[in-house]
Amino acid sequence: MEWSLYRCGRAGHITYAPDELPIRAQVHAQTPAGELWQCLRCGSYVVGDPQASGPAASAPVVRRGKEIRSEIILRIFAVERVFRFLLFAGATYVVWQFKRSRLSIEQEFKNELPVVRTAFRELGYNIDRSSLLGLFRHALRLSPTTLTLLAFALGAYAVIELVEATGLWLAKRWGEYFAMVVTSLFLPYEIYDISSKFTWFRLVLFVINLALVLYLVITKHLFGVRGGKEAYDARLRSESVLDEAAKAAAIIAAPAGAAAADGTAGPGKPTASTAGPGAPADFTAGSGRPTVSTAGPGMPAGGSTGLTPNVSGTEFGSGAATPPTIPFDRNISGSAEVAP
Repeated sequence: MEWSLYRCGRAGHITYAPDELPIRAQVHAQTPAGELWQCLRCGSYVVGDPQASGPAASAPVVRRGKEIRSEIILRIFAVERVFRFLLFAGATYVVWQFKRSRLSIEQEFKNELPVVRTAFRELGYNIDRSSLLGLFRHALRLSPTTLTLLAFALGAYAVIELVEATGLWLAKRWGEYFAMVVTSLFLPYEIYDISSKFTWFRLVLFVINLALVLYLVITKHLFGVRGGKEAYDARLRSESVLDEAAKAAAIIAAPAGAAAADGTAGPGKPTASTAGPGAPADFTAGSGRPTVSTAGPGMPAGGSTGLTPNVSGTEFGSGAATPPTIPFDRNISGSAEVAP
């Protein structure tokens, strides 16, 4: 599955006009239908003005491919946390109402218990041996202070689950750390709980929590694992559309620089471009050149004009000089602010 196209289909494309002319020429094109800008997420060319512009290093960092799949996995965990929040929030409400009405509930219980006992006895079941009835009797013996503390503990855990679900759903770095730390703190208790009384339900909950911890630590490089935060940010910035455009611009500039140095021009040596900012890219039709998708408002049926950029990174021989470096550094310091 092409995750980038899936996300663009749901959230829309993200386009950006870099100030650097060589890079701009690679992500921009002009057709009779209007300007085309390459989407930073899926790589398709989109009709219309760019959503933002500026230096290439300031372009938004966009999740692509496996990063989008990872975000969906985290949202599955977030949904499971929402169910936990609803469960513990409901338990908090029940305990609090029980504390407020404990005396009346106890009186009603004493009045109705003989009737209930008789009804179950006729069915051949002794309700006095029920563990649920024993638990209810134990709850009636709890002091108001104990019930208050229990309600606050359940409420606090419900809030923790809600915060955890929010951070995972939004795929925020703080949410990943919060979910990993909180889940890890409860793993020893879950192990003890399973060893004291094994149930499949407890085992499933433990496996889910353990899987979440391992997934966050390994794939999100938490606590310095696999290079830590620097490696994670570098992975987000690597192999982006603008990185590929910068590499293509460097390949194009290499033969042009060699031709200018020896004062000759020949086949396969493009001339230096003098186009200014926003100048349209020349389009020619030819075989072996990548087609450009122009699907969008006002475009002909079929979503493609069959036009191709006049320069391809594969049209130059391997004997060209070492490509010059395009002034574009995506590995800047600091955390990567990821666009939605």
